[in-house]
Amino acid sequence: MSLINPPKPRPGDRVAIVSPAAGVAGLFPLPLELGLQRLKHDFGLIPVEYPATRKMGSTPRERAADLHAAFADPSIKAVIATIGGEDQITVLPHLDADLITANPKPYFGHSDNTNVLTWLANRGIVGFYGGSVMVQFGRPGAMHPTTADSLRAALFTPGEYRLTESTAYGDRDSPWDDPATFDTEPVLEPSGGWIWHRPEHVVKARSWGGNLEILSWLMMADREINAPETYDGAVLFFETSEEMPSATEVYRILRHMGERGLLQRFAAVLVGRAKAWFFTDQDTDRLAHTTAQREAVLKAFAEYAPDTMIVFDVDLGHTDPQVIIPVGGTIEVNGPARTITVTY
Repeated sequence: MSLINPPKPRPGDRVAIVSPAAGVAGLFPLPLELGLQRLKHDFGLIPVEYPATRKMGSTPRERAADLHAAFADPSIKAVIATIGGEDQITVLPHLDADLITANPKPYFGHSDNTNVLTWLANRGIVGFYGGSVMVQFGRPGAMHPTTADSLRAALFTPGEYRLTESTAYGDRDSPWDDPATFDTEPVLEPSGGWIWHRPEHVVKARSWGGNLEILSWLMMADREINAPETYDGAVLFFETSEEMPSATEVYRILRHMGERGLLQRFAAVLVGRAKAWFFTDQDTDRLAHTTAQREAVLKAFAEYAPDTMIVFDVDLGHTDPQVIIPVGGTIEVNGPARTITVTY
């Protein structure tokens, strides 16, 4: 399939703000308003909200209608999700492929937005995993420089971009209904950087992936998962959410991907830094959790694709900072040089 790299917006352009996963923006306006302000003042874009953007409990048809309106409007130059959720899969059957493919635009979002991003990639449209309005743009205190730089490049600059290996990260959240939360930046702690497994190769190929739990739901529903040979030589990327699936669950998802014949197809894998703290799981042994997840991934690949090059703790998911990953685009993973270069 030929790839469509949608034209980039420019400062001064209008961009759609949508909630295809959940209208959490209506419950927590503070990070939304902060994110919208930064889109305007820091990135020079004009955000345009759609009817379901702040509507919690909107129907799948309503959310699909917002996407259709955003893609069909020639004055809208990019589509940015407010946040994730857990039922975006129900929106997919309502999407008009002819309308959207006739009007391709950059789409940004992570977590449950894996659904729409996978749907777009399967129709040849390159999207971007990351950059949600309420999380990355609406980060308390200030945007993280690594996140802001990656987002600016993905939004405005076509071409290659070398990902930054962070030396500090955070995964502890503060209440979004408390104005004091947004007065100071989140506390970060030292990071060990990327962890490489079998770094003997250089792989440059099309990317596929997203949130691991969402990918497993797509497989269960038999939606947007292609025949295994479709992914021959590709770069897989995945990460886990704030629901913090156990190492056992991570292993089982990957094992079933192996049984489906998927794991064996990928030439390289990027694994996002695991989130190990949430309001409902504040007492988790964070080091033990992240270590166990990494061991689960290694166990699954040892069983199904032992020669695969894997890079762990890439900042591509629910932790802070976040780098933007193209979905359906090109990624170069250079093991000997220990570099990861994406094409925006």
